[in-house]
Amino acid sequence: MADRFLLVDIGNTNTDFGLATAHRILRAVTVPTPKLSRGRLPFRGEKFAGIVLASVVPAATRKLLRWLPQKTVVVSAKINLGIGVRYPNRRQIGADRLANAIAVAELYGTPAIVVDFGTALTFDVVNARREYVGGVIAPGLSAMTDYLYERTALLPHIQVREPQSVIGKSTAGAMEAGAVLGYRGLVKEILAALRREPGLRNAVAVATGGYAPLIARRVPGIQLVNPLLTLEGLRLIAVRNFM
Repeated sequence: MADRFLLVDIGNTNTDFGLATAHRILRAVTVPTPKLSRGRLPFRGEKFAGIVLASVVPAATRKLLRWLPQKTVVVSAKINLGIGVRYPNRRQIGADRLANAIAVAELYGTPAIVVDFGTALTFDVVNARREYVGGVIAPGLSAMTDYLYERTALLPHIQVREPQSVIGKSTAGAMEAGAVLGYRGLVKEILAALRREPGLRNAVAVATGGYAPLIARRVPGIQLVNPLLTLEGLRLIAVRNFM
């Protein structure tokens, strides 16, 4: 149907595709970014009112733009976002971070903080005037655990999950406790520091990204988890730029 939009969020690890109307996301499909190909594009055969693409992987962006129809909006601070951007070098802002900021402002109000558990852990801040003002970037959880596996001779590669005990009874158990509990401590400390900034004391914090359900559910400073937050931001951009 021609009143539907295709939403594309290209990350370093995965690319999320969303099929949406002006009011909601109908379906979402994830494809590993290194395996992107014309044959693996979801929603082939659909007709779109427009396509919105956010990417932090320039090579994948160039590839997808060759395969997608011409009516594609590439997210940057130059387009009609619906929020202000108060940032010294707008070209440095990741497109996914802008999408998160738009979604949190529209869906949950401001001031707000988005905690995105992606390949990198990002915190993005929208002030009470609905302006994106910056944030924090830290290593992602997988990057930390993969580093231990790759840089040590005896530590195994682990599947990150809730530890059975803070005192690990195996190497894997000890690593799980260090990863999950340590990561929650990192998130709590950064959130606490952000809320000490002027105007952010009562900011709503919304989590998204792959590890959000695992980590955020036991971080009291995070009020909400929305796995589709970035796609919601792209949907709002589609409405603003194609309708």
